[in-house]
Amino acid sequence: MSDKMPGESRGLLDSLGTLAATLVAIAHTRLDLLSADVEEDRAHVLSLLVLALAALFFIGVGVVLAAILLVVAFWDTHRLLALGSLAGFFLAAGVAAGVFARHKARTKPRLFAASLSELLKDRQQLVSRL
Repeated sequence: MSDKMPGESRGLLDSLGTLAATLVAIAHTRLDLLSADVEEDRAHVLSLLVLALAALFFIGVGVVLAAILLVVAFWDTHRLLALGSLAGFFLAAGVAAGVFARHKARTKPRLFAASLSELLKDRQQLVSRL
């Protein structure tokens, strides 16, 4: 005959239910972290795109104004100061936006860094329990 008590099978089912709930909670947390990482990376790429477009715009306007400056260079001297100032401003703004975009691209955090660190902690806790 069986030596099992009626309470033992219920305890095993409770343990399995608790284990399943824990696994689902862990999976939910990891997926939540993963979605946060993807959202953060998407925002980073979007900001890089905006900065790159701003850099291209300002450099383009600066080049056009510099060309106009060369054309007007032989006219009245008051126009030179205005066009030279505008060309210098747009060129400087374009270069600054480009440098900032390059800096931001180089210093971006690793994709899924938070998720990977949490998974590493989970793995270390599981190994330490064995």
